[in-house]
Amino acid sequence: MQDETTRRGNYESGADYVLEYGELRFSFNERDFAQRVEQAAVKLDFVQQGLDEHELEDLLELAVNGEIREPCSPLGEHVNENWEALVGPSNKSLIHWLRRLVFRGAWLDQRVKEGELDIVFDERSQTFGYVQPERDSELIELSAEPSWAGAAYGGRDRA
Repeated sequence: MQDETTRRGNYESGADYVLEYGELRFSFNERDFAQRVEQAAVKLDFVQQGLDEHELEDLLELAVNGEIREPCSPLGEHVNENWEALVGPSNKSLIHWLRRLVFRGAWLDQRVKEGELDIVFDERSQTFGYVQPERDSELIELSAEPSWAGAAYGGRDRA
C-alpha cells in the first residue's frame, strides 16, 4: 500500500525534463514537453499553434530557464523586447503560467490514467473537460488562466 501511495501522481513520459512540486515529480520526454509548453503558450494567448523549431527552442528555454539568453528566433527577440510585460510578480509571470499549465496538464493526464478522472466533450462549449466518475461525473472546474494577448508574439506572416 505504501508503494502505491508513493507512486501516485508521478507522471512520466521520459527523462529529458523534470518538474517537481511538493512530493510530485513529473518527467517528460523532449517531444511531450515541447508539445505541452507550446499548448500552454497557445492557451495563454501568447502564440499561435504551429511554432517552427527555432521558435519552439526559444519558448522551451524560457519555460525551463526562466529567460532567453541568446535568442535563435524572432520569438526569443520578442520575449526579450517585451520582458517587462511578460514577467512581473512570480504568480503573474508568463514563465510561471507556462510551467503551471504544463504541470496541470500532466497531473490531469495522470489522474485519467489512474481512473480518477474521465474526459468528456461538452457539446455546448465545444470543449473537452474532466469529470470525476465517483462523484456522479461532476465536472472539474479548472482555475482560469490569464491572457498575454496584449504582449503576444505574432510570429512569421500568420494570416
